[in-house]
Amino acid sequence: MPLPMAERLADHTTLRLGGPAAHWVRATTEEELVAAVSAADAAGEPVLVLGGGSNLVVADAGFDGTVVEVVTRGVSPDVEDGVSCGGVLVTVAAGEGWDDLVALAVEKEWAGVEALSGIPGSVGATPIQNVGAYGQEVSQTIASVRVWDRTLRGVRTFANADCGFGYRTSRFKADPGRHVVLSVTFQLRQGSLGGPVAYAELARALGVAVGERAPLAEVRRAVLALRGGKGMVLDPADHDTWSAGSFFTNPVVAADAVPDGAPAWPQPDGTVKTSAAWLIEHAGFARGHGTDRVAVSGKHTLALTNRGGATTADLLALAREVRDGVEARFGIRLVNEPVLVGCAL
Repeated sequence: MPLPMAERLADHTTLRLGGPAAHWVRATTEEELVAAVSAADAAGEPVLVLGGGSNLVVADAGFDGTVVEVVTRGVSPDVEDGVSCGGVLVTVAAGEGWDDLVALAVEKEWAGVEALSGIPGSVGATPIQNVGAYGQEVSQTIASVRVWDRTLRGVRTFANADCGFGYRTSRFKADPGRHVVLSVTFQLRQGSLGGPVAYAELARALGVAVGERAPLAEVRRAVLALRGGKGMVLDPADHDTWSAGSFFTNPVVAADAVPDGAPAWPQPDGTVKTSAAWLIEHAGFARGHGTDRVAVSGKHTLALTNRGGATTADLLALAREVRDGVEARFGIRLVNEPVLVGCAL
């Protein structure tokens, strides 16, 4: 339903930045979502589909088009409570909160997403970015993604193998704006233990070896504690959480381009992924670097934060300073992870 007054993106993004939208529609059902996007397309208006606003950097001028805020609801497992079949298919509306789903999965003993606890945003956004953390990615458990195809003007369902998942990417990100996610179906294992712990920091926090399992609830608690210590769990009172999470992706480079001492994770194609946080720190950008308006998080160098009263222009200036400083020091150009709307680095 259209809202009667101008809405600022700053009130709907975790960075708390961004100007007003020309038009705003709040879609509470799948039908409203498709209708809102289709109406804007028919009118030739730009469309911004908004979930939790956790991965957006919006220009100070705002968005000269229609923002469609997705607040659809529904979680539908294919088995009843108390019935164990070894696995469960769970279809989730795009507007459901991601961490709400993870909490429910842990409660219901559906394993496979527990290490993704505490990540802000909506379920519909997760396949676009192939969200991942602490050794898990959503691509490991997504069975299919149902979308509205704005080019073909119809509903389509993509099986996992057709989603083009890669490191923080997918076919939906590669063709931005074409596909509006309606729902995501996850295939999760039933049981009280999580998957093998694949991330050394999490294994240490749990007191297990890498590759061992731990109870779902313990994994969730440990991940929330780790994320909280890095300012990666939203807290309105903590400016270190006024961010878009990790602002830069870990770069994938040729093996001989990794600086001495930097972390290195070999990839199947012979390239190596290294740590953006390490590069930022060793290029001279310590935690807290910046101004009283924008700064590198005091808890984690991958997050750029709004300290209060900032503008998007302030944030982008800091991002450019960090990106260009890393490139000058190491010859590696960092790529932003959040989507930039109406602005550029």
